[in-house]
Amino acid sequence: MSDVVAVMRRTLLSCTSLVQGGLAGAGMAGVVDISPAWAAKPDLSERLSQTFMNLSRQDLTALAMALGVLGFSVVAAILLMRTRVRAAANEQRLRAEIRELQSEADRFRALLFAEPQVLISWGAGEDRPQISGDTALLLPQDAKQPLRIVAFGTWLPPEPALQMDHAVDALRSAGEGFLLNLVTSAGRTVEAMGRAIGGQAIVRIRDLGGLRRDLAEMTLRHDNLLEETGMLRAFAAAAPWPLWARGEDGKLNFANAAYARATEAADAADAIERNLELLDSDDRIAMARALNEHATFTGRLPIVIGGERRMYDVHALRAAGGSAGIALDAGEAVTLREMLARMADAHRRTLDQLSSGVAVFDGRRRLAFYNDSYRRLWDLDRAFLDGNPDDSSVLDRLRAARKLPEQPDFRAWKARLHEAYRANEAAKDVWYLPDGRALSIVTTPNPEGGVTYLFDDVTESLDLARRYDRLITVQRETLDSLTEAVAVFGSNGRAQLFNPAFARMWKLSPEALSQQPHIDTVEAWCKPLFDDDGAWQTIRNAVTGIDNRVAVPLKLERRDGSVLDCMTMPLPDGATMLTFHDITDSENVERALRERNDALETADQMKVDFVHHVSYELRSPLTTIIGFAHLMNDPGTGPLTDKQAEYVNYITSSTDALLALTNNILDLATIDAGAMTLELGPVDVRTTIAAAAEGIQDRLTRDRIVLNVDVDPDIGNFIGDERRIVQVLYNLLANAANFSPPDTVITVSARRTEHSVRFAVMDEGPGIPPEVKDKAFDWFESHANGSRHRGAGLGLSLVRSFVELHGGRVHFDSTVKHGTRVVCDFPLDQTAHRNAAE
Repeated sequence: MSDVVAVMRRTLLSCTSLVQGGLAGAGMAGVVDISPAWAAKPDLSERLSQTFMNLSRQDLTALAMALGVLGFSVVAAILLMRTRVRAAANEQRLRAEIRELQSEADRFRALLFAEPQVLISWGAGEDRPQISGDTALLLPQDAKQPLRIVAFGTWLPPEPALQMDHAVDALRSAGEGFLLNLVTSAGRTVEAMGRAIGGQAIVRIRDLGGLRRDLAEMTLRHDNLLEETGMLRAFAAAAPWPLWARGEDGKLNFANAAYARATEAADAADAIERNLELLDSDDRIAMARALNEHATFTGRLPIVIGGERRMYDVHALRAAGGSAGIALDAGEAVTLREMLARMADAHRRTLDQLSSGVAVFDGRRRLAFYNDSYRRLWDLDRAFLDGNPDDSSVLDRLRAARKLPEQPDFRAWKARLHEAYRANEAAKDVWYLPDGRALSIVTTPNPEGGVTYLFDDVTESLDLARRYDRLITVQRETLDSLTEAVAVFGSNGRAQLFNPAFARMWKLSPEALSQQPHIDTVEAWCKPLFDDDGAWQTIRNAVTGIDNRVAVPLKLERRDGSVLDCMTMPLPDGATMLTFHDITDSENVERALRERNDALETADQMKVDFVHHVSYELRSPLTTIIGFAHLMNDPGTGPLTDKQAEYVNYITSSTDALLALTNNILDLATIDAGAMTLELGPVDVRTTIAAAAEGIQDRLTRDRIVLNVDVDPDIGNFIGDERRIVQVLYNLLANAANFSPPDTVITVSARRTEHSVRFAVMDEGPGIPPEVKDKAFDWFESHANGSRHRGAGLGLSLVRSFVELHGGRVHFDSTVKHGTRVVCDFPLDQTAHRNAAE
């Protein structure tokens, strides 16, 4: 119970403190005096304690809650009153500040818009600007959309509007301020200033008047003058002509790069520093005198630049503060003037060489020029023409001499002729003279006034035209009589000419062809007989093509079995002639001959294959027979009778000859198949000849034939296949031995030339008949020609094959009854031969 009393006591004290504090805050502390001292009186406390002790627990709880609610209400009321008092004071203070700020804003606004101006502001992240001020300054009076101000192109010219756009973009994006003086489309001078203030981009546009306008206009003019001056200085510095300026003291104070190059200075600054002169002293004195007297100087003076003396047009003038000058290269002008004079002279000489008569009358209708053909054409006196007569006088003299066409009204005819002086285009006419001549006359008005007459004697041309017409008629009759089909297509692809054979060959209507159909139409008509798109494409390209116009031969096999030989022939005038010739019969004969040739080639190949196969099949048993024959001749096998030994010798010699023949056939077959390879190495000429001669010693001994070897002492070695060269020389010596009578001489010689080694074998036999020379190197060509021996006809074939395989050549000189000389040339450089073959 004592605890409850204590709690109640503390609660009461707290409420008392709260009430006292609220009253104090509200200014009512003196009205109600509730102090802890009063609440702490002993007798009252005791009475309250006694009273509380007499209450039950529920009553105490209810009393505490009532007291708490009472205390909260009192405290809330006190706090509300205190807040309202503070709010009233704050409101009064804020109203006073608002009135003061509004007054200050009005003063600032009045001050800001005291002069005509427009403010445009963009907040952070805002695209729509706030616009205030006098918009009529920039927009028309009837414009009701202030936002049109930010469309600068509506009130500014294009270039200032673009400059304003860039400046505003830089202000809004990077905060870069600007100040521009602009002239509106209406001619008003305004100042545009942009600043970034307080996170906003603000642009102020105000009208400039009075001194500020004058200052702005002067600033604009100053900027323009600076820009113009900079441009002029840049142009002067980069100009290809020497430019300079001098002060009153005559010192050089400006020079461009061309001046520096002309004076051989390092640069313009070097030329100014050294005060280099471009002109000679005499020319400088003359220019200074002219500037003092007339303030200008113009002259064509020689200037030495880079060691070359050239002519320049020098222009100088005196200005405030000194003088300025420029030197223009006049060399080209002088050259052009000289060239023009030479061209005019050459033009006159050319006109004098023309066969056409030329007469030029000036604007006063007087003769200014004539060539000799004109004088000879009309047979006029040179003195009369050199006197520059007028046009009418010349015509009158020609009429008096009856050299002009007869006219019923000569005055009117002459007036029509003189209309050329007022015409704009040339006129052509033909005059038929009384002497039978026909003249073509062209009257051309000159740009500087006057008329040029051009006379051509067309008498012969007209006669040629008549003869040409007759020739065309004869040509037409000739084409119509040809059996070959002929058609001529123009450059536009249309048929211009055809003969009846063409219509008959392709079964076309002459009436349809006379309508000049296009090549595509003719192709469609002819396709029932010949439907080869590739061939027709070739014909179309030949007819309609522009480039690579060449004759194209074609062979057309039509559906009816006929064969045509077609030729497309380009003509000089751009047309194309097509000719068709029926070669069906000759084609059939050619096919038969071709089939026969194919059969012969097949038979020849079969022969080669047969020889190759049989040679390989014979080689194996021959090797066996030779081996056994040598074995039987071996004394270790056992003794043979004389007759048996003789037979064995016959077998050995015959098999050796047969084996050599078989080897030759195999070599020829290998060479023919392209499988033969040479084993190249150094070849000793003397050793090679000795090895080849050893194989025919028995024949030479038997027939008492002398072998004469003639080798150059300095022949040395060369690169080749030694075994094959021995085989070549052996065949040549064997062939010479076979055809040489007994008691004769065979000569083998070797000589070294610049590019080859030459072997020659010469015998004293009967020679080679002329009808055999062309076939002497063919396979199996053997002719006894009085010889005791007749071979298989492979020796010379092998000789030619091996020599050609080395890159050489073989030939022979033979005279009937005076022997044969065979010559073989082997190249020294086998590497070059092989590279050329590859």
